[in-house]
Amino acid sequence: MTNYVAVLETNYANDQWVISGNDYATLQWFSASTKPTQAALDAAWPTVEYNNQVTAVETTRRQQYEAQSDGLFFEWQRGTNTQAAWEAAVNAVKAANPYPPTP
Repeated sequence: MTNYVAVLETNYANDQWVISGNDYATLQWFSASTKPTQAALDAAWPTVEYNNQVTAVETTRRQQYEAQSDGLFFEWQRGTNTQAAWEAAVNAVKAANPYPPTP
């Protein structure tokens, strides 16, 4: 099911509109640009959903890199740990948080 609010917020952020309850029938368009059709919003949804999922994965990875691998990187730089230990930690984070399949 298309999340019209998410598509509108992503692809039409500079336009003025109001929607109630994620129901396209309630979409009111106040901008000079042409109001997108329901079919256009439906077609855009897989890409918006994918990009939102990628953003979530990247946020999680960033947090886990900080917690699990950044310290190892600096230890490697100081000579108190190995590059292999750091790379293993990075690869573990990537394996635990894979990107979603492309739509």
